[in-house]
Amino acid sequence: MRKPIIAGNWKMNNTASEGAELVKALKPLVKDAKCEVVVCVPAIDIPAVKKAIHGSKIRLGAQNVHFAEKGAYTGEISANMLKEYGVQYVIIGHSERRAYFGETDETVNKRTLAALAAGLTPIVCIGESLEEREGGLTEKVLDNQIALDFQGIEDFSKIVIAYEPIWAIGTGRTATDEQANETIGYIRKRMKKVYAGKNVGRMRIQYGGSMNAKNCKGLMSQPEIDGGLIGGASLKPADFAAIVNFDK
Repeated sequence: MRKPIIAGNWKMNNTASEGAELVKALKPLVKDAKCEVVVCVPAIDIPAVKKAIHGSKIRLGAQNVHFAEKGAYTGEISANMLKEYGVQYVIIGHSERRAYFGETDETVNKRTLAALAAGLTPIVCIGESLEEREGGLTEKVLDNQIALDFQGIEDFSKIVIAYEPIWAIGTGRTATDEQANETIGYIRKRMKKVYAGKNVGRMRIQYGGSMNAKNCKGLMSQPEIDGGLIGGASLKPADFAAIVNFDK
């Protein structure tokens, strides 16, 4: 059985004090969670949030990581730096990183390998644009990302994939339950073919396109969907808790 994982991506929201208050409000709401609960916070919030989640089921995640251990990379943060602060998960290759900051499949792969080497669990984002989906290119786009983003990984039980249809991020649009399940099923099937014998069957795949308190039950009822990478709803404790507690 693949244990569901619900991860909140705060993006560039919440100061350290605001983030600490948010997780303090969240803790009692998710104390009986049966899934893994993660908050991926701005780097500057990590120390305060680490302290605030102490004693709870909430795990700490970051939103990016550099592929080098150290060096002349002004503004970047290494995997070992994150690990020393208690970070366990890190988002890699989010569509906003790809669109606004020049992230490529090559750098996604390098960051993923660096995270794994440091003992972090990468949440690797893949997905297609609206133009690509409407052009019938979804599978071609995913095939290319699958081929390039995951080279060199030997144990896929140690990573999480977040399928994020780019057209459903921050737009209010969401793939239907069936669309999301079908595409994630395709990703899993393709991964098993390309990376056979590397624990792909134990790899978890989240849905990352505007999952919220209202649509989470339907999405999470689908057999291929192992959780959600949550954006806006993760900034509201009650809404995020409703997603975490989707089975109630």
